[in-house]
Amino acid sequence: MTKSDKAYDREKMRQKDLKRNSPGREHGGGLMDLAGGLGWKGTALILVLLVLAFLLYSIFR
Repeated sequence: MTKSDKAYDREKMRQKDLKRNSPGREHGGGLMDLAGGLGWKGTALILVLLVLAFLLYSIFR
């Protein structure tokens, strides 16, 4: 087994451990969990919608 194989196995085990023991699951998730689950396109869409909602609120206040 080479160094790269060992590093790959270590990273794979770390990823599994992070999935099993996610700190966000204890507290019901959070913004990072939401952004991570949606990906960059979903996160960008939410940000654009928030900015548009704020602009509409400011105009029609």
